[in-house]
Amino acid sequence: MKVYYDQDSSLESLQNKKIAVLGFGSQGHAHSLNLKESGLNVCVGLRKDSARWPIAEAAGLQVKEVDEAAEWADVVMVLLPDQHQKAVYEKSVAPHLKEGDTLVFAHGFNIHYKWINPPKNVNVMMIAPKSPGHLVRRTYLEGNGVPCLIAIHQDYTGNTKEMALAWAKGIGGTTAGVIETTFKDETETDLFGEQSVLCGGSAQLIKTGFEVLTEAGYPPELAYFECMHELKLIVDLYYEGGLSRMNYSVSDTAEYGGLTRGSRLITEETKKEMKKILTEIQDGSFAEEWRKENEAGLPKLTELRKKDNDHIIEKVGSKLRGMMTWLLKKNVKEEVGV
Repeated sequence: MKVYYDQDSSLESLQNKKIAVLGFGSQGHAHSLNLKESGLNVCVGLRKDSARWPIAEAAGLQVKEVDEAAEWADVVMVLLPDQHQKAVYEKSVAPHLKEGDTLVFAHGFNIHYKWINPPKNVNVMMIAPKSPGHLVRRTYLEGNGVPCLIAIHQDYTGNTKEMALAWAKGIGGTTAGVIETTFKDETETDLFGEQSVLCGGSAQLIKTGFEVLTEAGYPPELAYFECMHELKLIVDLYYEGGLSRMNYSVSDTAEYGGLTRGSRLITEETKKEMKKILTEIQDGSFAEEWRKENEAGLPKLTELRKKDNDHIIEKVGSKLRGMMTWLLKKNVKEEVGV
């Protein structure tokens, strides 16, 4: 596996290009601001009634309506939610694509599952920072960056990889390291991680642990601290130095208890279910389920969101987090993308 760094990349392939970033959310604000401050010609594409329009202008960016931005640009990055990309692409991007233009994504979903089918005479590439957008922005301002993935789906002009590395350099990624992958591998591993570990698995483990303690009569406040609040401390140790750093840092009692009991929770049956989830991602059945859910107006997602929001751990957590004023300040700052 080759890792690309600053010395392996140059901004040259993008310096004479007009770049449109569609969207100004977590990733959109980071990409557009970092690229602009790296000396590239950037505009943001938004709906005229978007609440983020004045925010982007106040940050010093030129802002255009989506159609206008796509027509103006040589390089268009689509940084919109997966489920909205197809409609926006077909209505506002595809009619303006010219031979030799470049389409950019930060996640391979729409290309891999063929929700978007670009013409053969354009480049299609991906630059995927492995962090939330506010960290992409923050680390850039600190003179650093976050690791990125790049992938090339179509290389019509013959220099798409150079442009992908230039984009990664422009947002700070080559200071941390850039790995080349494929749209398929990025999409399938990303979805699997979200569903089995990061969003699905961890959330269900937290809620179930909380329920076991409270149903046994323990105070919900203690259950919250043990099953949710302190998880960040453990995850930070994983992040800094892997499993070994976590085990080194916790008490011997915690290490022994974890090593002897963890496999009783995550069993071979759990692994079988994880493999089933991966198969649903690989064969496209999850993507089809998600497409139908959106077409129906998100009834299942709405129901599940309400169920999660009504869970007692959310009510207890909201009260306890109110005691932690540093969390409130941090969340407000990151929510507005500054």
